[in-house]
Amino acid sequence: MSNAQMAPLRPETVTSILQSAVLAPSSHNTQPWHFEVDDQTISLYADRTRALPANDPEDRELTISCGCALMNLRVAAAHGNWAANYELLPNSEDEDLLAVVQLYSTEPSNSSEAELFSAIAHRRTYRKRFAPREVSRSIIEELVQAAAKEQAWLQVIDSEETRQAVAALVAEGDAIQWSNPSWRRELAAWMHPRRRGDGLTVPGLVLPVAQAVVRTFDMGNGVGANDRQLADESPVLAVLGTDGDGVQDWLAAGQALERVLLRAHRNGLQASHLNQPIQLASLRIKLQHLLGRSGFPQLLLRFGFAEEEIPAAPRRRLEDVVG
Repeated sequence: MSNAQMAPLRPETVTSILQSAVLAPSSHNTQPWHFEVDDQTISLYADRTRALPANDPEDRELTISCGCALMNLRVAAAHGNWAANYELLPNSEDEDLLAVVQLYSTEPSNSSEAELFSAIAHRRTYRKRFAPREVSRSIIEELVQAAAKEQAWLQVIDSEETRQAVAALVAEGDAIQWSNPSWRRELAAWMHPRRRGDGLTVPGLVLPVAQAVVRTFDMGNGVGANDRQLADESPVLAVLGTDGDGVQDWLAAGQALERVLLRAHRNGLQASHLNQPIQLASLRIKLQHLLGRSGFPQLLLRFGFAEEEIPAAPRRRLEDVVG
């Protein structure tokens, strides 16, 4: 870091960097992060008031989401000619403090982080069917290398037999989750009108009815059939995983996930998650067995070319996540 130097962090610099950080994906669009700024340092905290006890009882996905925000922060810093030195879990007595990032002014560079910046604002979680178009092996290899750069792995499911088995696990996961009234209530509670700035967006006029339906009816079979078809038809189906399964591994998975998603967008792809087989411990073991490798699956992803533009998910005001 011979070309890096200490320089004051101006408010507009912090605002610009954090505006990109908060565009990270999160389960149910909960945006479970909080930032504190001090001199050269940005601290990233988990906001556990936005946890999902039924869907994510160990806060694994919450931590992964914060890792995604950290990756966006690193990319935005590199784009603004700031070198970002970060330390994960710097205080063993504060489990909410996930990372501390020190920023140093540096010379312009064509770093692998900086070149991803333009994708941050245009990445989407695309839950619709993808165009019936193959993804080249060279692009897939780029995604595999992107995950490895963050100490994670991305395993593409090529075998048709394995793909169908994984799709069946997705449907089984839907059936189990939708049969759980607590899970349905939690999902309904995070269905919000767009003006709220978070959650799963539902038009205001139909929101009360939609919430009542989700809370009341077990729609697992129908949802499962649709998700099974989405998994089976996706041009690329892949599992992102880590060698370990602790908090630091989850943060690595989050950074790897966002690097993969941004790299995918640079190649014209969008993605979405089908994490049901990983959210349920009994199915996660089955998925591990299907993969035939050591390590822990953290996310099940589908990639492809979007057939239409979709709006960005709403975001909370920056002043609500910085303090």
